[in-house]
Amino acid sequence: MSLTFGGGPLAVNAPTTVNYTLDSPKHALYLHPFPRRVRAAVGGTTVLDSDRGSLLHETRLMPQLYVPTEDLLASALEPSDHTTHCPFKGDAVYHHLSVGGRTVENAVWSYPDPNPEAAWLRGLSALYWEAADSWFDEDEEVHGHLRDPFHRVDVRPSSLRVRVALGDTVVAQTSAPQVLSETGLPNRLYLPPGDVRRDLLVPSATTAYCPYKGRAAYWTLRVGDREIPDVAWTLPDPLKDGREVRDHFCFLHDDLEITVERG
Repeated sequence: MSLTFGGGPLAVNAPTTVNYTLDSPKHALYLHPFPRRVRAAVGGTTVLDSDRGSLLHETRLMPQLYVPTEDLLASALEPSDHTTHCPFKGDAVYHHLSVGGRTVENAVWSYPDPNPEAAWLRGLSALYWEAADSWFDEDEEVHGHLRDPFHRVDVRPSSLRVRVALGDTVVAQTSAPQVLSETGLPNRLYLPPGDVRRDLLVPSATTAYCPYKGRAAYWTLRVGDREIPDVAWTLPDPLKDGREVRDHFCFLHDDLEITVERG
């Protein structure tokens, strides 16, 4: 993610603060080995098992895992008539994935005769993430997508003075936030739960998942007769990169006035 978004070297808005020139097309491809074993399962049957996978970084796109085609369960693959054309990689052919009487159409694709500039894709195949019921990085189940080795999350304590308000109502105020920095994204301020007006917040039905931090639970703000959904989120059971902000509140909504001052 950090290579293709947020001003990374393969992003459309690539940085100009460099002392080199990349002889690169506007749409760049970069394939590099993924260092661990990856498995994917459908209905309890392993359909992909590879310690020879590679991540393809592609401008504007999330990294995609490609593995040698023989690392997919051959008996589960059925040819499809579906094809697509990529001007950067070539013509893709597809296979259905059939396991235990269940068929996922066009779940796997490959480039049998890739463009010369992407010739290293020959012999590799990719599986849509959502086509599998579960994915494992070594023995850890992962959600959303594989963690990109070029993407990181850092959390640091801060003495910033943060005030969150809706009109005249102060929703939260602290001088001890946690600053979470994530590659390619703006810094986020996570506020301790003791510095938040919990009586104004009720759980929302909205959730989201980050492969680096874990599942986020959202909160609705109620002030008088006014109700604003999803003004903040928390990480009740974070992955290791988010442990330092467990149960802290991160506010982000256009209707809120958020002021930040140095302590």
